[in-house]
Amino acid sequence: MAFIRRVENFVCENCNTEVEGNGYTDHCPNCLYSKHVDINPGDRLCDCKGLMKPISVEYKKQKYRIHYVCTKCGYKHIVDANKNDSFDALLSLQNS
Repeated sequence: MAFIRRVENFVCENCNTEVEGNGYTDHCPNCLYSKHVDINPGDRLCDCKGLMKPISVEYKKQKYRIHYVCTKCGYKHIVDANKNDSFDALLSLQNS
């Protein structure tokens, strides 16, 4: 299934930051938490709806990649960090 671009604003369920989506926004730039809503990127078909906790970060090919685990079902996922993400939050995960 192809990626579905959705421009959606949301309030982070972890830190209450109001996030303005751009169609590619999939996590909070403040605390880096996400939500388990997709089976395939953008489809919003996942029934879990658990919070995706950032558990570590790697720096690979000149970009940061955030590793997640769902706090409800245990699903693991990796996404690229965004330029607007908190650098302090990313660095705090590097020591995880």
